[in-house]
Amino acid sequence: MAGLRDSRELPELKSSVALVIDQDTNEVLFSKNETAVLPIASLTKLMTGLVISQAQLPMDESITISSADIDTEKGSSSRLSVGTTLSRGELMHLALMSSENRAAHALGRSYPGGLPAFVAQMNARAKSIGMNDTSYVDPTGLSSQNQSSARDLAKLVEVAYGDPILRELSTSPDHFVAVGRRTLHFNNTNRLVKNPTWDIGLQKTGYIAEAGRCLVMQAKVAGRKLIMVFLDSAGKLTRLADAERVRRWVESAPVAVSGLAPIAGALATDRLIPEAGG
Repeated sequence: MAGLRDSRELPELKSSVALVIDQDTNEVLFSKNETAVLPIASLTKLMTGLVISQAQLPMDESITISSADIDTEKGSSSRLSVGTTLSRGELMHLALMSSENRAAHALGRSYPGGLPAFVAQMNARAKSIGMNDTSYVDPTGLSSQNQSSARDLAKLVEVAYGDPILRELSTSPDHFVAVGRRTLHFNNTNRLVKNPTWDIGLQKTGYIAEAGRCLVMQAKVAGRKLIMVFLDSAGKLTRLADAERVRRWVESAPVAVSGLAPIAGALATDRLIPEAGG
């Protein structure tokens, strides 16, 4: 409808899986292997944040990092040592913004009923929003058994974008956390949030060897609100470069936003170890 699918100059994206959807019209602008079910790494944390936010647990409640939060799956490092105590809100911020694995695990572990109840709720929430190709086994994404498709992840981005807490925390450029006598500085794993040429409403990155580099975003491009999903990108910068390619492509589209009409049900259709998680 926007003339993008029939364009002779479709963007040559390097990610193995890609999906771009107009959020307002549900029009699929670009798709590449969008139904493939793959490991999603720390994109998992977007569901972790959604479950925590919707549970309406007290964000000022203190949670202490324990030995149970240490990553034994990939052996990834963390700046949150065992014994560190932060509020639930701080842990949410670090999990969504800087993809902190111990923070995400502690959020799930401290959920009423513990980790099994939390993972069950993650899967139940996924099913409730039509993510039928999705399965979760942990709140961090370090397990390659956390899997989904680009179609499902677009649905998750749509729902998560409706939560102001997730929008704010996932797009925060950086954050300072007081840990004992020290103050730790954490940065966003997505450098595009610091780029003034981007208007990003929600985002999450992910990486484990089995998943490659992954990225989901809601961003405004040429006056259009887009949902973008990129999975299994090789190289640190490929997923961001693909987002830039999509942005340039949409900005050069010949059809104005006002000329678009909705396509019903578009969303309903069918390696470095210390860096694991981001």
